[in-house]
Amino acid sequence: MRILARRLLLPGLTTLALTATGCSSAPQPPAAPPTSLGLPAAPAPVADGTQQLEVAAAPQDEPSAGMARVGAGKGTPEKAALKVASFDKATGKAVIAPAAPKAPAPPKDPKGSAPAQNTPSPGASPSGSAAPDKAVAVGDVIASAPVPGAPDGLLAKVTEVGRKTERGTEVKTAPTTLSAVLNDDKADGKVPVDPSTVTVEPLMKGVTFSWAKGQGLKFGPEGAKLPLGNLRLDVNAPIETAAGAPVSAGASVSGFVQLAPTVEFAYDGSGGTGPRGAFLGMSGDWSSQWSLKGHAAATAGGPKRIPFAKLHSAPVIQVGPVPVVVNLDLTCFIQVEADGRVTLEVKQDVRGDFRVGGSYASGKGWTPVSTSKVESTPVTAEVTAAGKVKAALGAEAAVGLYGAVGVSAEFAPYLRGEGDVKAAASTDGKASVSGAWALYGGFDLSGNLQLQLSLFGTPIFERRIPLGSLNREWHLAGGKAAVQRG
Repeated sequence: MRILARRLLLPGLTTLALTATGCSSAPQPPAAPPTSLGLPAAPAPVADGTQQLEVAAAPQDEPSAGMARVGAGKGTPEKAALKVASFDKATGKAVIAPAAPKAPAPPKDPKGSAPAQNTPSPGASPSGSAAPDKAVAVGDVIASAPVPGAPDGLLAKVTEVGRKTERGTEVKTAPTTLSAVLNDDKADGKVPVDPSTVTVEPLMKGVTFSWAKGQGLKFGPEGAKLPLGNLRLDVNAPIETAAGAPVSAGASVSGFVQLAPTVEFAYDGSGGTGPRGAFLGMSGDWSSQWSLKGHAAATAGGPKRIPFAKLHSAPVIQVGPVPVVVNLDLTCFIQVEADGRVTLEVKQDVRGDFRVGGSYASGKGWTPVSTSKVESTPVTAEVTAAGKVKAALGAEAAVGLYGAVGVSAEFAPYLRGEGDVKAAASTDGKASVSGAWALYGGFDLSGNLQLQLSLFGTPIFERRIPLGSLNREWHLAGGKAAVQRG
């Protein structure tokens, strides 16, 4: 948990990338390679007197309820030997207690006997743990990893210190912003989401989940096939079939969605009063192979969307000593739009990447970012009869900080098929039938920047800012035929 002294809306999608430039007449160290956000990576400390904080995944071997604070809202954030024992979101009341010391690893005995127990001397702090800390005080800004009562972590300012109990010190808190804890420091980095931390809620039968991560850890029926860091959802589900269609034309969708999501975070507090710049967003690789076949029922009033799974993860990224909790939610869906007259059988292989988010610059405000590169290859394709059908296998994504959505986006690769059959006959007994069909692949990418982006300490904007719709479509296959008799 981190102690913060500024006002913050407790929400938001959390990936920030801020521009950082330093001004000083002192000699400059060699330039570091550009960061993933297109900004030069500054060394730590930076020449302008600020600090460049490292952005990384929180250590797995440390207590999940890590906490950082800024004493009385001033100075540099430091790791605190304290923890949030409990928190009531409705009242803002919390209990702050000493953190349990991290037990040192016993040294290995060279002769192979039992490990010797290393007992720290009185007053010494265990290796890797924070030094004994002073009691929490009014004005402290705190940032905490998930704790009881605050599953999305806590970013708050202490407004009142109450009595001490066996559980710890009772305090009252108020929301604050990241700028109150990061102050004039800088940070910029990407953190891959650990697939093993993702929870999945299937919304229909026929859904399975798999993932693969380092150290040979695999999960699910497809885990052994996956690249490290990837998660995969497989679905095999029927969709509504057109009335009167034969049993052999039953409509269904099957296939998989595979992705490796990454959280991006950057912050530049060198502007003096509030952040100088920021970027928040999500990026990742995407691949899917799926098929649509059968005679889909007509969809009245627009496309029919069928959610088939919800995924949630709340990874903790370490920005210097500060634990920043990122909330990531994905809802995977099937979407079908048809006129009920065409029978389709197509299988498509889609590969690519995406990046969505918002970029902030002092004096310019927030601007949207949305990019994607996708390639599609048809494996099999066939359209029978006249009509149109469009089907997508996509995901709605929401990314935020401390439980609040800051960026929402929708990424939907799709297939679109159409057929046109014409028949003619005359009294002399002549007849002709001609037809043409075509299949197209494409994707839609859209979304919004949310009010909660002010969590970074930037000015509040009064409405959602659309990311803008990004659409690409390409021809996959097609054909023509003509038959004459008489």
